[in-house]
Amino acid sequence: MLEVVNLVGGYGDLEVLHGVSLQVTDGEAVALLGSNGAGKTTLLKMVSRLLPIRSGKIIWNGQDLSPLPAYRLAELGIAHVPEGRGILTSLTVLENLELGAFTPRAKRERRKSLEEVFTLFPILKERQKQRAGTLSGGQQQMLSIGRALMLRPKILLLDEPSLGLAPLLVQNIFEKIATISQMGVSILLVEQNLLQALKVARRGYVLETGRIVLAGDSDTLQQNEEVRRAYLGV
Repeated sequence: MLEVVNLVGGYGDLEVLHGVSLQVTDGEAVALLGSNGAGKTTLLKMVSRLLPIRSGKIIWNGQDLSPLPAYRLAELGIAHVPEGRGILTSLTVLENLELGAFTPRAKRERRKSLEEVFTLFPILKERQKQRAGTLSGGQQQMLSIGRALMLRPKILLLDEPSLGLAPLLVQNIFEKIATISQMGVSILLVEQNLLQALKVARRGYVLETGRIVLAGDSDTLQQNEEVRRAYLGV
């Protein structure tokens, strides 16, 4: 479904990614692991067409995304949940969710999507008239994911969904991500919490200083000595 081929790019003159390649197949959850500064967020922004591509390709169901503007990706079913959540704090929970359903297909199914989001995140239904800026950090993360689901995406690009959350909330967020995966939505998950990420994902890639240095199934990566030393401290 999604194929990144020898991707090179970054910010201005600063090259962050140096020939990254990875794949996410239909209905699959894949983890992209790495420390701060490895280039994980940069990769998601390039896939979402928020950053220019110096060389390489991003292929979505056989279509080269490289020349497309960011808004066209939403029409193709690609949803990005950014690091820091990106919610509109002055609007209500319901208004934030409704803004997620802005493509013609999503608008037609908005009511169904809203019911599904409220089933997945009941607290959002309870707080739907509340201003988003008054929600807790965990609730804001749920709102950010819920807004992306209103697009009725085929793939979710999730950037550090556990960042800044208490351990109990982290567990809850990853349980919801697992449920979304079981619904058939493909997921590319950027995360520093290796154990939680590899519980959700079937496969994973390890990114270091802009290059993929390891790839494999979740069990293999968890048992890899280099990964255990770098990310688990053992």
